[in-house]
Amino acid sequence: MEITRNRYLEELKIRMHNGMVKVVTGLRRSGKSYLIFRLFKNYLKKMGVKDDHIIEMALDRRQNRKYRDPDIILDYIESCITDNGQYYVLLDEVQMLGNFAEVLNSLLPIDNVDIYVTGSNSKFLSKDVITEFRGRGDEIHVYPLSFQEFMQVYPGDVYHGWTDYTTYGGLPRVATMRTAKQKITYLTNLFSEVYLKDIIERNKITKTQELEDLIDVLASAVGSLTNPSKIEATFKSVLKSSLSRSSILQYINYLEDAFLICPAHRYDVKGRKYIGATLKYYFEDIGLRNARLGFRQDEENHIMENIIYNELRLRGYAVDVGIVESRKKTPDGKTARQQLEIDFVANFGNKRYYVQSAFSMPDEIKRQQEKASLLGVKDSFKKLIIVKDVMNVQRDENGFTTMGIYDFLLNENSLDV
Repeated sequence: MEITRNRYLEELKIRMHNGMVKVVTGLRRSGKSYLIFRLFKNYLKKMGVKDDHIIEMALDRRQNRKYRDPDIILDYIESCITDNGQYYVLLDEVQMLGNFAEVLNSLLPIDNVDIYVTGSNSKFLSKDVITEFRGRGDEIHVYPLSFQEFMQVYPGDVYHGWTDYTTYGGLPRVATMRTAKQKITYLTNLFSEVYLKDIIERNKITKTQELEDLIDVLASAVGSLTNPSKIEATFKSVLKSSLSRSSILQYINYLEDAFLICPAHRYDVKGRKYIGATLKYYFEDIGLRNARLGFRQDEENHIMENIIYNELRLRGYAVDVGIVESRKKTPDGKTARQQLEIDFVANFGNKRYYVQSAFSMPDEIKRQQEKASLLGVKDSFKKLIIVKDVMNVQRDENGFTTMGIYDFLLNENSLDV
């Protein structure tokens, strides 16, 4: 069964003929090549584009190695353009092309050429690759499968699917594997033999064990507030390492550039400003996070929080950790300030949602704890609590909406229900 990935196909369709290089970025093995060479190409053919007007090249194939020379591939592409009809250039593993940005910028002035590229090694995975196109690059970021996409090919029910997804993540190839052994072996090898090697080689890292230790620390602390200074203290006290704060920050930047992790910064909701250097890190694919830890740390509440964060991002939202300051009475009758946390503040244009990830709310005390920070926000934006329980969508007297995780993930319009 084909995974449709309609969200990304639509992103490509609305960018057609915009005079820019469409650059498909994302975590390795997240489905970038499949999107371009299968889904998008099929769409072009359905629209009546002839085969000879689709110029495609997978530059990682040995038989195409001569086309990694910039002059040779330019000559080849130009020789394929024989009339005034619209041509589509699809290049995979474009980082293997010498001076690839220069080559693509040279094609842009040709009026009847529309360019789409993707790549998946460490050089191309850099987040700032768009800058190489001098403002003429248009990025489409592909995430691992969402839970809704994952369930398109999962053979069981949604409950078993959730268990599989929270354990092995959403890389497309993993979703098609049928045994736990296959998935564990694939993810473990992929992390060590592909992702780590890419990062080490690209950034010429010599202290590789310290990089691996840092990844373990971040993987163990998903959803927990941290900062480079706190991590430095952990390295000194627990790992007996002298890895400096500046090196830690640099390594974290490498991991972000490879799209392995993504930060969520703290945002003062009332003060409308970002505060401090403390933030949270989430993994772009939870299966890779679990593989790094040997599938030993399966705290479902933290994993659920990570998945909600990823879902909000793939829906196009900028996501922060909300902080609300309030006052409370101390036992001695004095008033003390306290900071309450909203798991996520999701923004897109003039839209905003406050989202709490509450794995379970078994009693009134827990319900009040989860609502306390939301009660401190007096604006009219929607406030949502997501729980693991299967339940009908509910609204309380404060206007807060509570829904189950399945309803949230399987309905792309769930924020507006």
